[in-house]
Amino acid sequence: MAAVAAAGAVCPSIPCSSGGAACCSLHVVAPAPSTRSTRSLSSPPCRDRSAAFVAHPRSRSRRLREPRCSQAEMASSGTTVDDDEACELVRGTDLVIGQGDDESVRAYLLEAVKNNNGTCVLLLSDIFGFEDSATRDFAYRVACHGYNVLVPDLFRGDPWKKSLPMDGLEAWLGTQAPERVAGDIETCRKWLVEEFLAAAESKKLGVVGFCYGGGRLVETLARDADSCFFSAGVCFYGSRMDASLGPRIAAPVLFVCGDGDPLCPVETVRELERGAGCRAVVYAGRGHGFAHRPESLEDDADAEDAFARMKAWLHEHLLAAA
Repeated sequence: MAAVAAAGAVCPSIPCSSGGAACCSLHVVAPAPSTRSTRSLSSPPCRDRSAAFVAHPRSRSRRLREPRCSQAEMASSGTTVDDDEACELVRGTDLVIGQGDDESVRAYLLEAVKNNNGTCVLLLSDIFGFEDSATRDFAYRVACHGYNVLVPDLFRGDPWKKSLPMDGLEAWLGTQAPERVAGDIETCRKWLVEEFLAAAESKKLGVVGFCYGGGRLVETLARDADSCFFSAGVCFYGSRMDASLGPRIAAPVLFVCGDGDPLCPVETVRELERGAGCRAVVYAGRGHGFAHRPESLEDDADAEDAFARMKAWLHEHLLAAA
């Protein structure tokens, strides 16, 4: 499957967390104390490292833009992560996957450079799309732990914008045809298999979804039940999830949500948790989006805990089980 690529080193607007806790069977997480410090950032340009990118033999590539990096400052410790050091961790590439305007999908690929484990994660964004900074920051952090992370443009260049009035959301969602979105996800799944996994059968594919993307994760894994291309999933506060699809999901899924989230009812999560190998972690007092868009110190602490649980889940089902 053809892909047009543009490579460049990438740095996050937040630093990677090196810590992590093992995923456990705890189902309700009490609010964390407010002990964490906020993080401040700056964004100077860094030197071009795009020459380090080597295109896959089946891909056509060209550079689309110069890369930029940021220097991440950790206010809690007073230390900094040097641009050059951060740029060596993850390589970012803009892609167009597929052929023809109707079938091609834009996407952003983040590849671990020094510690690449050959395993892939398809990350399905919320309604703000694949170019949103919070989504790319999260994808970067996943890639820092050795994964190849692909973030597709689920909305074909028309994501929801925060400046729009909420009374237009339903009409906008109506323009995102479910069949087209499902087809784009499948196109990206096939590309990941062809580019990374076809020559290494022991390597596995996972899927992570937020909000809108979490709902699509449930549908994707239900369709995948017979083929079993996906070996694991992590669903963060999925919206519009169809609980009736739960029995059809074969891959183990970690469901993460807050008990104060009207867009992701805990009852729906509990129903989906009944699937084989599935588990739910419900954070007391947390609302929608806390794991990748924390708005308070309490959100931030639980976001770190949720990330650690996701990391342990992916390691258990994608790496340790290989």
